[in-house]
Amino acid sequence: MIEKQFTPKRTICRVTFKVPGEWAQNEVSLVGDFNEWDPGVHHLKKDNGYWQTLVRLKPDRTYRFKYLVDGEIWQNDDQADGYEMNTFGTENSVLNVGK
Repeated sequence: MIEKQFTPKRTICRVTFKVPGEWAQNEVSLVGDFNEWDPGVHHLKKDNGYWQTLVRLKPDRTYRFKYLVDGEIWQNDDQADGYEMNTFGTENSVLNVGK
């Protein structure tokens, strides 16, 4: 699940990334072009049966991302705004942040 909420002046979009708790035993990392695809930057925390994190993104941009589950399984978000092929022959999730 992806929830977008803009600040009053719409200069930042607070995006909550949330996936089911059963996806992972130990950890879920959010990786994408907004964090240089670094799995050490955005770790989701388990809360109320979900893994989730909040990321502040600039509006009027398109971002590509994936989840790294338990350090070895790459997953897309089933509620992404779209999907795009990557150089590895798989797809990345796409997030469109409007104005």
